[in-house]
Amino acid sequence: MAYDRSAMLKLLRPAMTRILTPLGRALVRRGIGPNAVTAIGTTGTVVCALVLYPMGQLWWGSLAITVFVLFDLLDGVVARMGGGGGSTWGAFLDSTLDRVADAAVFSGLIIHFFLQRDLLMTGVTLFCLVAGALVSYVKARAEGLGVGCDVGLAERPERLVVGLVSAGLSGLGVPYILAFGMWLLAAASAVTVVQRIVHVRRQIGAR
Repeated sequence: MAYDRSAMLKLLRPAMTRILTPLGRALVRRGIGPNAVTAIGTTGTVVCALVLYPMGQLWWGSLAITVFVLFDLLDGVVARMGGGGGSTWGAFLDSTLDRVADAAVFSGLIIHFFLQRDLLMTGVTLFCLVAGALVSYVKARAEGLGVGCDVGLAERPERLVVGLVSAGLSGLGVPYILAFGMWLLAAASAVTVVQRIVHVRRQIGAR
């Protein structure tokens, strides 16, 4: 990437933490733990994506999904404030439910295109769904073998941003933006898969 993803996250995370801390404190007082927050965020994302997107409500769907995606940060805030939940189990649950949420977002868009009888974009978005899952799988499998794989053009945050922004703008009437976003994401995801495979091969070869 042309930018330093780690540096950007280090800049954004403290600001988001300050914004979410009051809400996190309120949840902890009510006995709601980080794992419950993770589950609520995923459930909200799945419902909004699979109901609003097929209905053609792309703007409201994207807006609602964005709110629930913020739960991905809120669960960490709750955990740090003593909301309970084992860190190992919580990390596993969070990573697993992230995949569920991602699949729901792109499945909703696939259904939207299919109902519009746009078979080309249905196929492109299906490719985005499969390629996104493969991006995550390659990293998980590499790390399971003890090989670092934190590289690539389009990781989960980039995929979500492109998908949600293009869908939201399309819902506001911006022409061709959703198709452009899906084609861009398909290409970026394919490149990322190749980047990660090559990176792992080089790492193993260096051993």
